[in-house]
Amino acid sequence: MDTAKEFIKLRLEQRLSNGIYRSLKPESNLVDFCSNDYLGFARSPILKEWIQKEVHANDQALNGSTGSRLLSGNLAYTETLEKEIAAFHKSEAGLIFNSGYDANLGLFSALPQRGDTIITDELIHASIIDGARLSYASRYTFRHNDINSLEDKLKNAKGNCYVVIESVYSMDGDTPPIKEILTLTDKYNAQLIVDEAHAVGLYGKGLINQFRLEDRVFARIVTFGKALGCHGAIVLGSTLLREYLINFSRSFIYTTAASFHQIAAIKMAYQLLPQSAIEVQQLSDNIRFFKQNVIAGTGYTLLPSDSAIQCLVVGSNEKAKQMAQQLQNAGLDVRPILSPTVPIGTERLRICLHSFNTDKEIISISDIIKN
Repeated sequence: MDTAKEFIKLRLEQRLSNGIYRSLKPESNLVDFCSNDYLGFARSPILKEWIQKEVHANDQALNGSTGSRLLSGNLAYTETLEKEIAAFHKSEAGLIFNSGYDANLGLFSALPQRGDTIITDELIHASIIDGARLSYASRYTFRHNDINSLEDKLKNAKGNCYVVIESVYSMDGDTPPIKEILTLTDKYNAQLIVDEAHAVGLYGKGLINQFRLEDRVFARIVTFGKALGCHGAIVLGSTLLREYLINFSRSFIYTTAASFHQIAAIKMAYQLLPQSAIEVQQLSDNIRFFKQNVIAGTGYTLLPSDSAIQCLVVGSNEKAKQMAQQLQNAGLDVRPILSPTVPIGTERLRICLHSFNTDKEIISISDIIKN
């Protein structure tokens, strides 16, 4: 008997019977209410033109990077961009990774050591959880956005302690009490690390910049695949942290570097962002319009959020899938978020709003849900 094949088959059958089987779907012509393209940069003809011009202006650049950055894949262009992005976010230094997942995996597997402590919000992103698992540090979670729960964990922390939060949570769309958390980390001599993936764009340079807390945060992770519409990520922090990650972060050391085209796209997205005040305002207006007009009369709970991520809790996997299918049949690309990705009983429709969504499209979500 091929036990490995039987194991794989059994696990997939269990997923199927539990109603949580995943499958890939090709792109569609549905109205986008599910992507992270909050400002429309991924579809922006302006950004596409700027990237093409930048690539053309550097026609000596290779198609691929040819190796890791510690071997043949490093570019002066990339290092200059890292300095520019760090300055943009008012950070001392930054190190670009190939993806947000790589950045979190590389940071949290390399930095905390045996005898240290990692304390994360219970709703922290999977990439941070996976990175922390690869470290030898003790790992604890605190109740979501609960200051008292965090302090209980801080009282028992050993060694270097790292508290990890997101400035906007990817599954709930809400924000933590960052200033109160910093008060606690200062009190217990812990370091705060903030993932800003879903905040940059809607909140300008991110909430840490908006609150002017740059000097009080140990590190930030900014990903480029959300509002910036391209791909990759940067870890922002001290020059010392940058040099440490170059030497010890395995997801940085042992991978082929990003191509010139990817790095150029990031540079152009950062040039476009300060010129996108209209798109930022339109996104903010759409969020306000959604909250004022969509939820009344639906009978479902909308999780508190002022971000582009709006979640309607429907209470079961079957209900979430059924409602999402109704919306998709009507031409609206809304996706269900099922347990165990979220806790049982909080299964939901995760509705991502964008600067390019129209009032009519937003209202149509409400009309379908109510019927």
